[in-house]
Amino acid sequence: MALNALKTSKIPRSDAVYFGLRRAIIEQALMPGDKMTEDVIGDRFGVSRTIVRTALARLHAEGLVDLQPNKGAAIAQPSLSEAHDIFEARMCLERQVLTRLAAKVTDRDIALLEKHIALERKASPADGPASIRLAGEFHILLADLSGNTVLARFVDEVVSRCSLILALYGRPHSSDCSLTEHEQIIEALRQRDGAGAVASMDHHLHAVTERALLSSTADRHRDIRSILDHYAK
Repeated sequence: MALNALKTSKIPRSDAVYFGLRRAIIEQALMPGDKMTEDVIGDRFGVSRTIVRTALARLHAEGLVDLQPNKGAAIAQPSLSEAHDIFEARMCLERQVLTRLAAKVTDRDIALLEKHIALERKASPADGPASIRLAGEFHILLADLSGNTVLARFVDEVVSRCSLILALYGRPHSSDCSLTEHEQIIEALRQRDGAGAVASMDHHLHAVTERALLSSTADRHRDIRSILDHYAK
């Protein structure tokens, strides 16, 4: 039965579908190569195909969904070469984030980061999808706190695309590793140590890259309807 939770949502329906699908991708519930049928998405979210197309177009613009004429939509499958390029770009962006943030970080910023770490710790290791999402959101929070909205938008996009890469090529997510590495970044920021913060981020992203670019995921049957039910709530 179709879910109609969006009917009472205060945000536009196309936004609700977009955010629901995006979260499913980031949490690796939807995997690279999964087919995204407009009718199925519309049925599970209780919206029209026009609204679905709008949401898919936004995800396509961010590199998260492939749209092909006469073939419909599918979760993007970055090539290994593209994956390396994305991680290289991410390294450059996040170095700039830390350099900028270390020069202006406040006690309130540190408190916000520590609050996020507490959420990561609570989700680890019981809730794999939440742990994956929160790990990415830590980096997005750093970019937001930098005060550069353009930089934050690019970091948001590249972190989301890295989720696809990790799903396609990586080992299972290790929340303990990322949590420790995130804490090291915060400690350097607390000391107002810009060079140390950048060095900690470099170490962290090198570790993430090593975890990401290893082996492809085996194909398996996936029930897209039941996956979308969770994210349409």
